[in-house]
Amino acid sequence: MSAIAALRSVGRARLVAGMRVSLASVARPAVARPALFRTSARAFTASAGRFGSGATDIALSQKLQEELKYEQEAAVTEGAAETPEFVKQFLEQGTWSIADTRGHDEVTLARKYGDENIRLMFSIADLSNEEDYDLENESEEEEQPTLPLRASLSITKANGPGALNVDMVSQDGQFIIENVSFYDDAKTGTELTADADWNRRGLYIGPQFDTLDSGLQEEFDKFLQERGINEAVAAFIPEYAAYKEQQEYVKWLGKVKNFIDL
Repeated sequence: MSAIAALRSVGRARLVAGMRVSLASVARPAVARPALFRTSARAFTASAGRFGSGATDIALSQKLQEELKYEQEAAVTEGAAETPEFVKQFLEQGTWSIADTRGHDEVTLARKYGDENIRLMFSIADLSNEEDYDLENESEEEEQPTLPLRASLSITKANGPGALNVDMVSQDGQFIIENVSFYDDAKTGTELTADADWNRRGLYIGPQFDTLDSGLQEEFDKFLQERGINEAVAAFIPEYAAYKEQQEYVKWLGKVKNFIDL
């Protein structure tokens, strides 16, 4: 079970009404590649290697090599092989650190605020949901809505027990809060283990955020803004997710091709 899925094991699947995006079952790729990584033509090359006994191995290996070569050349052309400027600028601010393990689909942003430890997690798996959105009526001149990405925030304090967890959606440069929950035991609220997941089941997680008094909603917004959960971070998350997904895709192509060639 993924880390973010574990924190949401209590069964939340609701999106707030503020996400005004038209839904339709349009045919799209499982994951859209950012425009940064597209070129107009693909070159076909395939190197001979050791193949298994299957009759389709060579053809599959060639197709994988074709796609891998295309993606690698596009990355070099666009300068994507290096750390993107937007990532450098984000880190240079010195507020957040990024924990990104290659081969994993989750990313964690972490920081300290006074005696608080703040952790904000999101997953590139949400990028596959783009096929649910119908943008066919949008002209090229109109601003396209960004794909919503779920984020899970946890706040703990060094001088006291408990964990405050916030389920949010990052979209169009802002965070939309879905739920605020509190766990008396910090380990129960933050650990990504099967035991912690089991202990969270059945616990009261608080009301749906948009049902709270409007004044209380505003104070929660200010509370998060003060801790750096702001528009800049909301805009950074989908951009970084697209960058990471592209890197993971290229690595996946290479690993699968190497396996087929054995």
